[in-house]
Amino acid sequence: MSTTAQVPSDVKNLDLADAGKKRIDWANQSMKVLQIIRKEFIKNQPLAGIRIAACLHVTAETANLAITLRDGGADVVLCGSNPLSTQDDVAACLARDYGIRVFAIKGEDHDTYSHHIMSALDHKPHITMDDGADLVTTALTKRDDVVEGILGGTEETTTSAIRLRAMANEGVLKYPIIAVSDADTKHLFDNRYGTGQSTVDGIVRATNILLAGTKFVVAGYGWCGRGLAMRARGLGAEVIVTEVDPTKALEAVMDGLRVMSMEEAAKIGAVFCTVTGNKNVLRREHFDQMKDGAIVANSGHFNVEIDIEALEKMSNSKRTTRNFVEEYSLKDGRKINLLGEGRLINLAAGEGHPAAVMDMSFAGQALSVEYMVKNHASLEKKVYRVPEELDTRVARLKLESMGIKIDRLTHEQEEYLAGWSEGT
Repeated sequence: MSTTAQVPSDVKNLDLADAGKKRIDWANQSMKVLQIIRKEFIKNQPLAGIRIAACLHVTAETANLAITLRDGGADVVLCGSNPLSTQDDVAACLARDYGIRVFAIKGEDHDTYSHHIMSALDHKPHITMDDGADLVTTALTKRDDVVEGILGGTEETTTSAIRLRAMANEGVLKYPIIAVSDADTKHLFDNRYGTGQSTVDGIVRATNILLAGTKFVVAGYGWCGRGLAMRARGLGAEVIVTEVDPTKALEAVMDGLRVMSMEEAAKIGAVFCTVTGNKNVLRREHFDQMKDGAIVANSGHFNVEIDIEALEKMSNSKRTTRNFVEEYSLKDGRKINLLGEGRLINLAAGEGHPAAVMDMSFAGQALSVEYMVKNHASLEKKVYRVPEELDTRVARLKLESMGIKIDRLTHEQEEYLAGWSEGT
């Protein structure tokens, strides 16, 4: 097979494409809902003539989404949404075998990352797809030449959907966005079960530590934090939760977990993982309290949750002890281990979410793109939830793909729920 890319791309090595093809095919076996949508797209061509620029984690699961969009008629270009989340063999395969332009290399520096986003915008997209809002933010701040042609976009993460809503409130968002993260079939499953499993996987791959009996501190008890706490506890860890939201903290207590401030947790924790979407959740006063050998990691989208600059200033030296493990030697002799440069550890050291859960998230992405193409003219320049009928359809298709049948309301039940006259 030729090692020449079908389209202009910037990937690590096209010779990795054969391995990438196997990885994509393996993931596809667990993405039954996306398979159904792909067949519909092939038949109906709802995205014919549409240019899509996607800034997503370049994984095997993402590849199947990109192929689905391409098969629906779209001209797709893909860049990485994080410098450490690209699977180089997948990127090579998409460029060589599927005619999808890819600009992504695992471990790329900041300048290359920024250049790749610019390369994706050179595509002059009609639709943007984001996981972290870097594409839309760059377009709005640096690429006025492309904004006018954009019909709409989608956003994958909760943190960035919040930012996009702030942009809309300030009147700077120039086109409508669908927040896929708001879909029940996304955050209830991808965030909880996907992040929970893949984060534990990334931490264990990087360190090979035994979690059983370990004091494992989870910062944040949103859907990602719930999932991470569940999985760490399932492996025998003693889970401690830190929170700023009293309701979420109370929920963690009633889920049987220990809840305390990070100041208290820092003194006793062995492993710390942030999943808050906020900055400097772990900072100098916490590092000052940590035990020798403490492990700190992040599974939020951006690498701002751990104050790495403060850790640098507290240290005499650092060294790489394992892949994705940097050991900081503090001036008082203690050592703190930072995983994956503080970037999302489930993709830095692991393979990200399992395909079976990304099946739902990316089915929602594909259907949201189709919806945006059809309805953009009637939408305002703000952030929308995934339409309920699309969300419900993804859930129903997922159940069907698993061979599970559920009941339907009878006509009598529908009338009862819709009315008020029938009482006790």
